[in-house]
Amino acid sequence: MPPKRASRAKASSSSKDTDSQDVVMEGHTPAVAVESATEESNQSTADGDITAIVKRSVKRARELFAEDQENIYSTPTEDQLSQRVKLQSKIHDEYKDVQVLPYPLLKRQKEQMEKKKSKTGSVIAPAPSATAGDVDSGVEKILDTLPKKNASQLSSALVMHKPTIHNPFPDAPGGGTSLVRRPVAKAIRPEWHAPWKLMRVISGHQGWVRSVAVEPGNSWFATGAGDRIIKIWDLASGRLKLSLTGHIGQVRGMAVSPRHPYLFSCGDDKMVKCWDLETNKVIRHYHGHLSGVYALAIHPTLDVLVTSGRDATARVWDMRTKQAVHVLSGHTGTVSAVKCQEADPQVITSSMDGTVRLWDLAAGKTMATLTHHKKSVRAMALHPTEFTFATASPDNIKQWKCPEGQFMRNFEGPGGVTGGGGIVNAMAVNADNVMFTGADNGAMGFWDWKSGHQFQRLDSLVQPGSLDSEAGIFCAEFDKTGLRLITGEADKTIKIWKEDDEATPETHPLDWKPSLMRKRY
Repeated sequence: MPPKRASRAKASSSSKDTDSQDVVMEGHTPAVAVESATEESNQSTADGDITAIVKRSVKRARELFAEDQENIYSTPTEDQLSQRVKLQSKIHDEYKDVQVLPYPLLKRQKEQMEKKKSKTGSVIAPAPSATAGDVDSGVEKILDTLPKKNASQLSSALVMHKPTIHNPFPDAPGGGTSLVRRPVAKAIRPEWHAPWKLMRVISGHQGWVRSVAVEPGNSWFATGAGDRIIKIWDLASGRLKLSLTGHIGQVRGMAVSPRHPYLFSCGDDKMVKCWDLETNKVIRHYHGHLSGVYALAIHPTLDVLVTSGRDATARVWDMRTKQAVHVLSGHTGTVSAVKCQEADPQVITSSMDGTVRLWDLAAGKTMATLTHHKKSVRAMALHPTEFTFATASPDNIKQWKCPEGQFMRNFEGPGGVTGGGGIVNAMAVNADNVMFTGADNGAMGFWDWKSGHQFQRLDSLVQPGSLDSEAGIFCAEFDKTGLRLITGEADKTIKIWKEDDEATPETHPLDWKPSLMRKRY
């Protein structure tokens, strides 16, 4: 009996094992069994491998499908909104009153941007990494996404007043809205020039000599006077070569064309005449001025003539067709002087209303109006080689820079504007940087163009038999070499001046003392 029970027990145990296996195969939860220590360690390593695999797959998915590929590893998305709000409030509180950066910072910022562009264009960017630079780039991205207010969105209810700051550097962008250091005033040492002396006195006119013009070949010069006669003189000997009659008023302006055999003249009779120097006759008249014509200039490259006068206009004429191309209106007083040059401004006029105007010849409109003078501007001169010019009025002599008409300096002598207290009627400049001014009382000033220093002061001597009040100078011009100065005066004479050949810096030392008190207007 006992052996049978044992066999039955074995059979029942084996049937239980098969039943338990069948239960496991059918999906039922097996009984919890106690595992060994080795099995637990193997399970933990398997879980670590799965976590690493999941993180790697998430990282690769983010790299593949992220919208902002540049800032994948920058500040998390949930923090960007708070950072944007923080930056907006900080910018509004600290920088709302700063509109334009100082010029040095703008320049430095521009250079950094150019360097950055050049680097990104030539060097391949390295793979992004979560460093401080990446955080900075994320902040820059946030700054770029900040909303910018348009002019229409700005409130006009309360606007903070911005005080006006004097800008000592008008050329520097943004210089007027920030504090900048003014440059140290430095006096320019003038160049030594030989003194001038009287060379020849020519008599022949029966009235005031009002205009003078030198021929481009430098062999003769022409003068016009109050006796209504134009006289042509030999420059070397001073002898009279020809007299031209035709005007019925005093001849106020003259010019000799460098490209045509023409001499142009104008006067108080409202006439503008073109003389053919081959036949010595008038071949053209230019009608249009409503009053006396005081000045005349020829364009150096175009067949254009510009005249100005007492009708407060400057008129541009076509030489050949005699038609008025433009009427340059804008002055409110007599236009006393007009000059032409190749580059813009091609026409410059000065007027008795105290202003100087720079004109756009193509459009016939004013480019700039210079209002620095306080009194009437009676004389003007262009530098033959530099892009500068000078104007003279009873209050001052000023030097300007083209093309914008920027003020450069004042010419100040020891005795006032002219050194004698007169009104400047005539100006001339040569290529050696010597400027001459002649006044209505006979005062003559010779100036250094670079520094504005008056290195010589003379008084014109009247012709014997004339009154002392007739020592006025009405016109002046250097010859083409710049070594001779021709002046027309109120004593009906023409005087020719030259430099003293025997003068040296030792015999005539430079009398100059630096002064830092210079006007900036």
